[in-house]
Amino acid sequence: MSNPSLLILPGDGIGPEVMAEVRKIIEWFGDRRDLKFDVTEDLVGGCSYDVHGVPLTDEVMNKAQSVDAVLLGAVGGPKYDGLDFSVKPERGLLRLRKEMDLFANLRPAQCFDALADFSSLKREVVAGLDIMIVRELTSGIYFGEPRGIITEGNERVGINTQRYTESEIDRVARSAFELARKRDGRVCSMEKANVMESGILWREVVQRVHDADYPDIELSHMYADNGGMQLVRNPKQFDVIVTDNLFGDLLSDVAAMLTGSLGMLPSASLGAPMENGRPKALYEPVHGSAPDIAGQGKANPIACILSFAMALRYSFDRGDEATRLEKAVEQVLADGVRTADLMQTEGGRAASTAEMGDAIIAALEGSL
Repeated sequence: MSNPSLLILPGDGIGPEVMAEVRKIIEWFGDRRDLKFDVTEDLVGGCSYDVHGVPLTDEVMNKAQSVDAVLLGAVGGPKYDGLDFSVKPERGLLRLRKEMDLFANLRPAQCFDALADFSSLKREVVAGLDIMIVRELTSGIYFGEPRGIITEGNERVGINTQRYTESEIDRVARSAFELARKRDGRVCSMEKANVMESGILWREVVQRVHDADYPDIELSHMYADNGGMQLVRNPKQFDVIVTDNLFGDLLSDVAAMLTGSLGMLPSASLGAPMENGRPKALYEPVHGSAPDIAGQGKANPIACILSFAMALRYSFDRGDEATRLEKAVEQVLADGVRTADLMQTEGGRAASTAEMGDAIIAALEGSL
């Protein structure tokens, strides 16, 4: 059998730096765990515009459609602020999501004990936190029609339409239930069924999918505004949260800050299974391109490394090796190794981007 295939798109800003550390870890798994990947690399975002005049070429889009998973660094930067909207770096990322039909966005919020004091909440509230938000990514108010700015009488009116079909809700609900089976077996679905018809439909479809095919999963429903309050009141009550595009955008950012650092957070965007059974998949860190520190060796590579761990788990069915990598990250943090963004804690040892990657590889070696 051929090796699983990965397309790496480092992108802009700190993207190439953090991705270089991921490349080292991918090579380690090939050399030390006999888990080899066929890796290709290409351009996305501003660097693609610089070479090709577009943020994503058709050739790279076709590559993304043909591989087992895509791993992306970051896109954008002030250099490209003056570009037309149609060719801004972010359009490359959005095209990948749209044309690959990546409808389920997975945003874990995990608080490592060594970093629990980074959160604005009390340590006892966030220490040991491990929740997953599943956000519907390709429909809802961001895509619904009609939309736009029109004139009514003597004033302008902005219009956006919240729109969901039963099938769109069904498939993201199934993604959440399948994830819960691999975790703690609990799903909380969040919407606004008290004031929105789309919320009523959302709740009905999620409940129907649960009752028909996932009765082993514990399902609860919660209004999304209460969900935001509960995330900062008692976040550890949740396991998997499933919600729509708008609420998922808001709630996942709230959950992200429970952990105290965006530099630590990975994500996955998954679509329908391909012929080989693997889902269409794009993995990327939550942080941006951070152009102010690009090229200085200060970037934290952990979010990108943990995005690769998510690929091991969800695309390649190697949860054992994903756990190995996550525990290596946890060990390095417990040992006090810190990139610049994590140096607010006492007793930390300053490390460059490359030194953090090397420390994680050393911890992987120690796990053998």
